[in-house]
Amino acid sequence: MGSFYIMEFNVPARHAPSGSRSLGLLVLSTLVASAAAQTTTSLSPVVVTATREPISLDRVAADVVVIDRDAIANSTADSVEDLLRREAGIQVSRNGGPGQSAGVSIRGANVSQTVVLIDGVRVGSSTLGQVAFEGISLTDIDHIEVLRGPGSSLYGADAVGGVVQIFTRRGGAASRFGAQAAVGGYASGQAEADLSGMHGDFDYSASVGHEQSKGVSALLPGDPFGNYNPDRDGYTRDTGQVRIGYAPAAGHHIGLNVIETHLNAQYDSGEFPPPNYVQDSTPDFRNHLTTSLAALDYRGTLSPTWTTTAQLSHEEEDLKSGGNLVSRYVTRRDQATWQNAWTPMQGQQFVGALEYIDERATADGYTGPVGRRNEAAVLGYAGTFGIQSLQADVRYDRNSVYGGVTTGRLGWSMALLPGLRVRALAGTTYRAPSFNDLYYPGYGVPTIQPEHGRSMEVGLNWQSGDTTASATAYRNLVRDLIVYQPDRSHCPSDPSYDFGCADNVDHARLQGVTLSGSERWGGFSLSGTIDFVDAIDTTLGQRLGRRAAHQESLTADYTSGTWSVGAALLDVGARPDGGSTLAAYATLDLQASWAFAPHWRAQAKLLNAGDRRYQPALGYQALGRQGWIGVRYEGQGL
Repeated sequence: MGSFYIMEFNVPARHAPSGSRSLGLLVLSTLVASAAAQTTTSLSPVVVTATREPISLDRVAADVVVIDRDAIANSTADSVEDLLRREAGIQVSRNGGPGQSAGVSIRGANVSQTVVLIDGVRVGSSTLGQVAFEGISLTDIDHIEVLRGPGSSLYGADAVGGVVQIFTRRGGAASRFGAQAAVGGYASGQAEADLSGMHGDFDYSASVGHEQSKGVSALLPGDPFGNYNPDRDGYTRDTGQVRIGYAPAAGHHIGLNVIETHLNAQYDSGEFPPPNYVQDSTPDFRNHLTTSLAALDYRGTLSPTWTTTAQLSHEEEDLKSGGNLVSRYVTRRDQATWQNAWTPMQGQQFVGALEYIDERATADGYTGPVGRRNEAAVLGYAGTFGIQSLQADVRYDRNSVYGGVTTGRLGWSMALLPGLRVRALAGTTYRAPSFNDLYYPGYGVPTIQPEHGRSMEVGLNWQSGDTTASATAYRNLVRDLIVYQPDRSHCPSDPSYDFGCADNVDHARLQGVTLSGSERWGGFSLSGTIDFVDAIDTTLGQRLGRRAAHQESLTADYTSGTWSVGAALLDVGARPDGGSTLAAYATLDLQASWAFAPHWRAQAKLLNAGDRRYQPALGYQALGRQGWIGVRYEGQGL
């Protein structure tokens, strides 16, 4: 996390393989089936990330997907990042198996061009400029919203590809207790428990979880870095959350949320110790990552048309990384937000927000603590006029390091037929330089400027009863990419920059098409996605690395009485990485569950059933076939 590895991505999509054509037929057949289906009324989900305030999804012009609690519980995903990549438009790069460093790319953007929020609080490393998804557990999550496309006009820097917002569990009127335990291959195991409910004017939610695995060696023999170590690179991850809420009066709520996660993950690397400075890959390299978040929030209905929200939060990420020589990197982020929503009449909503973020980092190699402050103002509007909806927002950020930036977004949608909507959206974005880009000795340049982007998209969404289908085409042009500059003449005169520096030089074009569809017939459900991505560094005329030109997923589930079975297929195309091309691969996951008693369910999973061996990143290896068996209880709380 602390080193300044500049991750790029790439992928032109010109010829789809047979697998993607098959999934294409699936989505097209779903569209045909939906056109023939009888239109029925279905409640649209309510989302927050699209406008910063709760709004019905069918009023949103942006491209938003919701992964609900049932989908998370029934998924075969081994992590948050694995769960996300089952959705259209999202790809993942991971340095090995579960617990290893992972990044999420939305619509071909860099992993550092994704904003991640947990209950409205921005998280991630300020030094590296991206989020350690491997440090986030599925245990505490209630649901996830993903905004695919421009989000800087709502959430500021880095929302170039999109925004991932994780919502943790909350207390409700019905008390609930849940617990589960499972064991799996590679000496893996997990256990978790959660409790939630309400007592008078107080609501509460608490959860704890533990995960572990011995895994396999993160690197393959003969890796290009010369760091292969045959030891097994496993991990343990412990997480806990406590949320307490109080309603002093009707329409008013005060909440306190505390989350902490500890990750201890082994990995392969190399050291160059004195006196000979010869590469040594034998130490036990580990990432000890502690992430903590505390947030105090208030939401109140001041009148039938006016709602106000305030939040104070502190997020800290503390990473100790290395073998015999350990480096430490600490990010501290304090955030204050005040937001107001005015709904003068039904179907018309105005949002205004003020936000302040103070980021500070200490890291080995830095001459001292570094930091920056960001002040922002947001104005947003969402309105419905008959069969048409309009969405507009603008944001101004003033940063203590790189100055002022204004971003905006304008979207429109219209119901062409009952259940069928067309939408269009355009927006501007920017990505802020990381602290490594600005301050890392011998690399960072304090005058580095943010990257800027212009994005446009058009889409169709269809829903008829239990049938859904969508298609989105997008194009995003990004300028002033921050990259490693090997030309010494473009770097500061200090001799420490003799090997290059960070610089604003390149331009990128990110364009593609995403398709998705789902259908349900009684106890049988089927869903699929297709993602075509063309990500090019237009300055160099090269494909950006670690992005597949195509990616497809297909999920089928069947439930009958107390039994349910399911299968999930993921097909990922070839990806360029470090001057090489990583081979395409496909994995098949199988699962079954049996409700053998009230509130009790036995579960079994077979991940990567075909034992497919592949490289998730150059020189790294994923897990082979892995079986899991476990039991879950869900019932009334204490």
